[in-house]
Amino acid sequence: MAAQPISSRRSTTQRLGFALLAAAALLVVAPILLVIGTIIVRGIAAITPEFLTAMPRDGMKAGGIFPAIVGTVLLTLGAALAAIPIGVGGAIYLAEYARDTSLTRAIRLAIVNLAGIPSVVYGLFGLGLFVLFLRFGTSILAGALTLAIMTLPIIISTAEEALRAVPTEFRTVNASLGGTRWQGIRQIVLPQALPGIITGVILGLLRAAGETAPILFTVAAFYLPRLPRSPFDQTMALPYHLYIISTQVPGMPLEIQYGTALVLLALVLSLNVTATVIRSRFRRRRQW
Repeated sequence: MAAQPISSRRSTTQRLGFALLAAAALLVVAPILLVIGTIIVRGIAAITPEFLTAMPRDGMKAGGIFPAIVGTVLLTLGAALAAIPIGVGGAIYLAEYARDTSLTRAIRLAIVNLAGIPSVVYGLFGLGLFVLFLRFGTSILAGALTLAIMTLPIIISTAEEALRAVPTEFRTVNASLGGTRWQGIRQIVLPQALPGIITGVILGLLRAAGETAPILFTVAAFYLPRLPRSPFDQTMALPYHLYIISTQVPGMPLEIQYGTALVLLALVLSLNVTATVIRSRFRRRRQW
């Protein structure tokens, strides 16, 4: 009996490998699709104009979730305004200016470790620093700054990797033409690294938009049927609101719980889609 050709054996092995990879991908994606499908099917009945634009009433068993939507948007925007300049600036320094010393290696290690700290620890830190020590009180300002600190490690690490991925030839050409280092960074390196930076920013903000523990200690209100009037006011937020109506309010209709989860999911997905579109446009302009 003739031996099976080597090319045929390789083709069989390759097909088997692709089949195993496809099965692994299906095992990962299927539960996610199941969860999303369940939330959509059970929560779509609650999505009405009143649910999205009205104030809550009757102990949150009636009315809408408009203050929670506004509060989530305000906290996410506040975290972005505080974290993006500091995070991108820190990444530029580490990638373009800092020398490879034991200190910079320790800083990078600390950033990686900070990214893995549980969110409840950030909440306690924000309570101690912003609410009590700086006397911001339980406010949007304290909550946004706490979320910003929580997202900083993600933004710094991903932005630094994006900057380091830009080929050295771009910097060499800038120097050969007499440009300063900052001119090269601002006009060449940053535009080329922007898709990766945007990815890191959105990853951090998506985590901030869905967290409950940090805002539990610093800003979130249990029941506040009005909109905040200043950065020093408390506000409702979708993650905390969903936690409360799911665990602390007896007799809460399931469709309201799933409807709130669907709104939070839609908000997070819309941020993701917007970031993907922006990133794709900048990626098409990339020159490498």
